[in-house]
Amino acid sequence: MTPKIRWGVLGCAGIAAKAVIPAIQSSRLGRVTAIASRDGDKARQMAERFGIAKAYGSYEELLADPEIDAIYNPLPNHLHVPLTIKALEQGKPVLCEKPIALNAAEAKTLLAAQNAAALPVAEAFMVRHHAQWKRARALIGEGRLGEVSAIQTIFSYYLDDPRNVRNQAGIGGGGLFDVGCYAINTARYLFDAEPLRAIALMERDPTFGTDRLASGLLAFPGGRQLAFTCSTQLALTQRVTVLGTRGRLEIPVPFNAPADLPTRLVLDDGRDLDGGGRIEIAIEPVDQYREQADAFCEAVLSGTPLVTGLKDAIGNMKVIDALFRSAESGRWEEP
Repeated sequence: MTPKIRWGVLGCAGIAAKAVIPAIQSSRLGRVTAIASRDGDKARQMAERFGIAKAYGSYEELLADPEIDAIYNPLPNHLHVPLTIKALEQGKPVLCEKPIALNAAEAKTLLAAQNAAALPVAEAFMVRHHAQWKRARALIGEGRLGEVSAIQTIFSYYLDDPRNVRNQAGIGGGGLFDVGCYAINTARYLFDAEPLRAIALMERDPTFGTDRLASGLLAFPGGRQLAFTCSTQLALTQRVTVLGTRGRLEIPVPFNAPADLPTRLVLDDGRDLDGGGRIEIAIEPVDQYREQADAFCEAVLSGTPLVTGLKDAIGNMKVIDALFRSAESGRWEEP
């Protein structure tokens, strides 16, 4: 029988409670057996809610627990690198929420720590584990869209609570870090390439100082382009459109696909504007968080290559860095 990975969770983040802990608890290869928070009562309440055996009042206590095999780190962005390094120093591999760091230089210090520890570290881009994205890339590879040259992505939601970490600039808040990173990651995945240059527009919240509206344009080799808009203060919207010379592919719910419902891809050969060439491709329900957890467990147990390892994460961070620089300089910047 395959052994179960015993997970420890750092903090009581909303994403952990809503999606990741339930996914791990129902996964093939893992169980959450400990959770930590700087508020011990909060950790105990979360442990009771999800049937977690141990609750700690500090991150360090959990990291020192010899009965924990792997760590999930969903802490605020500024704690991703330092706490992941501490976990590695305790001999524990880490699945860390995106963005992996606050900049590419910080991410490289994490890569050095990973190399020293010789343990897996993955960035938690759960979408890369969903069948709809694998199918989208396969359709492109099969030539169903002809020559693909453009991707357009929108990802927005409305959040104006000053207490929320996404609205705190000093700890890595803002839209580009939180949701714009998905547009970059998935375009790099579909194009199977790294962008050559980037340019951005940003509008910052006058109170929070975070980027509440950002649009970016990435130039990829061969004249291919990603154009995206992300926001923390616009109506809830998600959409990805991939354009080729012989067809158009839409992913209607690209990022927060429901775990218990089918998703769909829309393929249109462009013969008219009335949907005459439109077909829908049904994708069976997938819990992308569960798939992510099991994939990470397989990496820990048998050395299976990571889908979104640190080299991929650093590539994404380089683009984010370039976009932030471009918003200040008003010029194209190279990642």
